[in-house]
Amino acid sequence: MNAIQPSRPPLKPIQKRRVVPRPKRHLRQRSYQVMALEGTAKIAVNLVITSAAVSALVQLLPHHWLQQEKLREMQTEVKLMEGRVNSLQVQFSRNFDPRQAKSIMQEQSYRFDPNQRRIAFPKETTEVESTESSP
Repeated sequence: MNAIQPSRPPLKPIQKRRVVPRPKRHLRQRSYQVMALEGTAKIAVNLVITSAAVSALVQLLPHHWLQQEKLREMQTEVKLMEGRVNSLQVQFSRNFDPRQAKSIMQEQSYRFDPNQRRIAFPKETTEVESTESSP
């Protein structure tokens, strides 16, 4: 038990590897470059989107103006047709009014109501009056 034990090598402190600190300037400079690149990319994308929107508006505005002109024309036509429809409705209601049937019949034909007397002017009288009234 009392054997000789092998000698141990003296304990040397383990040397840590030296970490060389990176210069902070380089990191800051790199982050500024990345931020500048990112800002430039954003501006470029926004310019592309803006140009696409402007070109779309340039193409759509003449079409819009043409449609507005057609709409004005249609509104004018509608107003004219409404006036015509109103006059036709008045005429329709008059034509189918039983109280006015006799007067309509007299307007559209040469028939007269038997109770109504016909007045006839002699030709000579009307010719004389017309020649006297004309200077």
